[in-house]
Amino acid sequence: MDHLTELENRSIYILREAYSQFKNLCMLWSIGKDSTVLLWLARKAFFGHIPFPLVHIDTAYKIPEMIEYRDRLAKAWGLNMIYGQNELALQEKNTFPDGKIDRINCCRLLKTEALKQTLSGEGKRYRLNHATGQYEVDTNNEPYTGVIVGVRSDEEGSRSKERYFSPRDKNNDWHIGDQPPEFWNQFKTDFAPGTHVRVHPLLDWTELNIWEYIQREQIPTVSLYYDQGETKRYRSLGCWPCTKPVESISKNVAEIILELKSGQFANIAERAGRAQDKEDGGGLETLRKEGYM
Repeated sequence: MDHLTELENRSIYILREAYSQFKNLCMLWSIGKDSTVLLWLARKAFFGHIPFPLVHIDTAYKIPEMIEYRDRLAKAWGLNMIYGQNELALQEKNTFPDGKIDRINCCRLLKTEALKQTLSGEGKRYRLNHATGQYEVDTNNEPYTGVIVGVRSDEEGSRSKERYFSPRDKNNDWHIGDQPPEFWNQFKTDFAPGTHVRVHPLLDWTELNIWEYIQREQIPTVSLYYDQGETKRYRSLGCWPCTKPVESISKNVAEIILELKSGQFANIAERAGRAQDKEDGGGLETLRKEGYM
């Protein structure tokens, strides 16, 4: 069995195990390459039907092509698509682009707090109505007690400390020193009442694995990952005020794979174009302890 198939099988096992063990489960879809591979794997795991909602945290500052891609794929694949926002922060213009706060606190409000509000049901959720093609207020505000996330341990320092099944407290706070051991593919899924669980089926995938799998499976990805003119493309996607492209001439998946294998980015972090990482000392541990993706 080749390595990609081994990774695929493990991820599908984790997805099925999560569905069997946790009620009120959802999956985050950030629109990026990792969470789109996760979406593809979920469709494989459940034979084309995904039995839990897809949740997107919309900061209102995502690159427009990302939102267009989200809605196009959601309609084409018949996804149970939901998005949430921190509407109060946006209404009060309490954001970095509006000049009121720094990038870290902007992420804290538009991503971390929006995610907490969306998962808990305390904030409004908007669900795609496939009959009209429009998003409408979701009347179901039951909290999600488990959430599947496309985190990879090689992507960023704090993510290397995660587990496949990673408990959070009732406030979604992450206590890094209190993670369960995971030896020999033995996973703990029995947690105390009130525990919120993050599930990470892609934990042992690498950036190269992701692109090789996209190539093998012919997974459609947002075009921002390819040549954006002037020999630049996006390597990691976020909000447009805080995400910069990297130097690259790749125009398709095969060229991205060659680029990664060449070692061009060997000493450049995958999220080097994400300005908020720099403001958090080069990592996201501060935000992630508070519930960030």
